[in-house]
Amino acid sequence: MDFDPETTLSRAGQTLDSAPRGDGTSSHSPASHSIEPAGRTNGTSSPRPSSSPRTTLEQTLADLDGGAGAVACSTGRSAMAAITHLLDADAHLICGRECSADTAQFFSHLDERGTLSVSYCDPSNLQALTTALRPTTAALWVETPSDLHLRIADLDALSEFADANDLLLIVDNTVLSPVAQRPLDLGADLVVYSSIQRLNGHSDVTGGAVVAQSTARAEALDSIADAYGLYASPADSKLILRGTKTLSVRVQQHEKNARSVVYELDAHPAVNRVFYPGLRTHPGHKAARRQQDGYGSLVSIAVDETVNINALFRAFNVFSVGQARGSVESTIEHPASMSRASSPHAPHEGATIPPNLVRLSVGIESTDDLLHDLEQAFDTARAPETEPARPPQPVQTRT
Repeated sequence: MDFDPETTLSRAGQTLDSAPRGDGTSSHSPASHSIEPAGRTNGTSSPRPSSSPRTTLEQTLADLDGGAGAVACSTGRSAMAAITHLLDADAHLICGRECSADTAQFFSHLDERGTLSVSYCDPSNLQALTTALRPTTAALWVETPSDLHLRIADLDALSEFADANDLLLIVDNTVLSPVAQRPLDLGADLVVYSSIQRLNGHSDVTGGAVVAQSTARAEALDSIADAYGLYASPADSKLILRGTKTLSVRVQQHEKNARSVVYELDAHPAVNRVFYPGLRTHPGHKAARRQQDGYGSLVSIAVDETVNINALFRAFNVFSVGQARGSVESTIEHPASMSRASSPHAPHEGATIPPNLVRLSVGIESTDDLLHDLEQAFDTARAPETEPARPPQPVQTRT
């Protein structure tokens, strides 16, 4: 029977069969198990897991994304590595310009070693994509929404472009998760995730995953993961699988809070611009509304020059300063001095990352507490300070 995502996730790892089974899908004995009706026991009262945590996680993700199969990897970068091994050694890949710092750092490493040739382009500009094509171009990699300004890539248009040029379309869906966007339904060949973010949601595990549209590519990825030891561990898989059980309700609360934060910031005198696909003024709003089932909880803002960035980051009480995104806790980051400072090869639109750009990952805390924290932080940061302004140097408690 086909279930809605909420039911699929809440029952992930449970198999209704004729034997007692563990509801925890653990590599150890689960803490609770189902009891069979009278007359239907098989003579044992011991619970047993229906499958390993990793294979259960893979099946869950494949079901959610509508794919033929999935591979759960140890990290987001190991998931990326598995994908690049599908390509020929002399292949060329086009990547969306506003990709995450981790993605850019990984591709820069391969490019510098001559393992994979990579160029960067605005995925919303089909003419620019056409110009970037080479005889060896094999794949198009996009993140939507994008990393800094939350730009939206029109997946329908990119799917047509990829098909016309015999390219593998790979979509990083980490920001939204399969609950809010299913790229495979829109023509993507592969979907990749960093599991530490939205899927797990609790900042307590590392992981990555790839979901394939075709059985052949799913089997190829599985062979690559096996050969190179890229698989996620049973313990990490269990934590990610546990996190997915609350994914749907978390996504709803994340977005509820994000909308309130966006409306507050959009009217705030200390904020020059808000970048959020849910705003009608966002350039990608129409595409987002068409291809997404929500707008996510990442929000970027351009703060006014009257705001002391250093004072702003010191003033928060609820928002934590850090680069973690998609977790239940709200975080705030200054990309120019944090994530992008640690990845000097990250491509971007201009010569530098805008120094007034601030990115928020809105969590599931009390909406009123989040709004109050923003208000008091901006009030503090706009007050005159005796010490000179300097780039923020936050203590990062999460990565």
